[in-house]
Amino acid sequence: MLQKTPTKGMRDFLPSEFSIRQQVLNSIIATYEKHGFLQIETPAVENLQLLNSKQGGDNEKLIYKILKRGEKLEEAQNGGELCDLGLRYDLTVPLSRFYSNNRGKLPAVFKAIQTGYVWRADRPQRGRYRQFRQCDMDIIGDGSTLAEIELITATADALYTLGFEDTIVRVNDRKLLSAIANKCGFAQEEHEKVFIALDKLDKIGVNGVLEEISTFNKEKAEVFVSLLMEITASSDPLNKAFEALGDYLDPKTKASLSEILTVCQTSAKANVVFDVKLVRGMNYYTGTIYEIALSGLDIAVGGGGRYDELIGKISGTPAPACGFSIGFERIVLLLTERNAKFNKKEKTALVFAGTNDLADIMKVAQHLRQNTDVCVVKRIKNFAYQVQQLKDEGFTTIYRYENQQLIKVD
Repeated sequence: MLQKTPTKGMRDFLPSEFSIRQQVLNSIIATYEKHGFLQIETPAVENLQLLNSKQGGDNEKLIYKILKRGEKLEEAQNGGELCDLGLRYDLTVPLSRFYSNNRGKLPAVFKAIQTGYVWRADRPQRGRYRQFRQCDMDIIGDGSTLAEIELITATADALYTLGFEDTIVRVNDRKLLSAIANKCGFAQEEHEKVFIALDKLDKIGVNGVLEEISTFNKEKAEVFVSLLMEITASSDPLNKAFEALGDYLDPKTKASLSEILTVCQTSAKANVVFDVKLVRGMNYYTGTIYEIALSGLDIAVGGGGRYDELIGKISGTPAPACGFSIGFERIVLLLTERNAKFNKKEKTALVFAGTNDLADIMKVAQHLRQNTDVCVVKRIKNFAYQVQQLKDEGFTTIYRYENQQLIKVD
């Protein structure tokens, strides 16, 4: 017998599960559309050269690669590259390619919604899968803080609409992190290794970060960790960071980070806070970064940031850009665990025995569909048993068609 269970890290969804997922997705999209975002779609498969462009951090190690086909595969088996395509591991890199390809057809400031499945050859665990849906919102063409403020506000609105009143948005800036690394004396080529270690803080703790940085610069590791802890322990971490960094941090970064936090703390339906320890793993981030936390999960349920250089690397013409991705799978998981209430459709069933005229029955069904969300037609034999089955399946109204008469079943 063939295997009947899904591939590890991938899932089937029953009708009831799919209904919940669709309602969550529709709610998120509707909220973002209220903020002026437009839906787009890109292919699941992208050129491997694009996916391996050193923009996706560790995710590039998790790409599902696709073998070349036909003669090209035969030629590659003699010493060439065996793969030329891959399944996308996120939606930001495909969006950047999409924008580069369609720039002339899009608004000067383009606010995009993109939802769809992505694939990573990761180790499955709670809230983490190999195939999962992402919900990305991006603003391209706006280099001002308004872009970040809109994204944070819209995302907080989307989560609030779903019933999350405990949303925390943590905010930092990659330029501020670089300033800390410079102040502590790390060479430029060491910065990324420092940030990779810091990004593991939740998993390996402070001592683990200290040990990992010590493997390539023991002298500066303690200085770096001590400064981070000093800023974190302050009653006003943002101003403490500004004070500690002095001229190492440029005034523009100070001003933008202050404005984003000040505005969002008063306008967003979330607790928006500065977190100097926030890194975000993608290499393409160039400025502001942010991440969502919700009680009930010890991992982020969304995040994003500014990536002003990514589009220019693809198209040759730079464009400011920033985005926010909601962790759709984790949001659905939390809503399910919290027994969230979802809208149920008004479902009607039209049942009949085998001797009735199908043409008449279908006309009656069409009439019923004008006044209800769902109307199914069902031929039944064991009346009492099958009517109870329909009630168990959530049908709120059941009609029996008999002798050209429509009889409502109690």
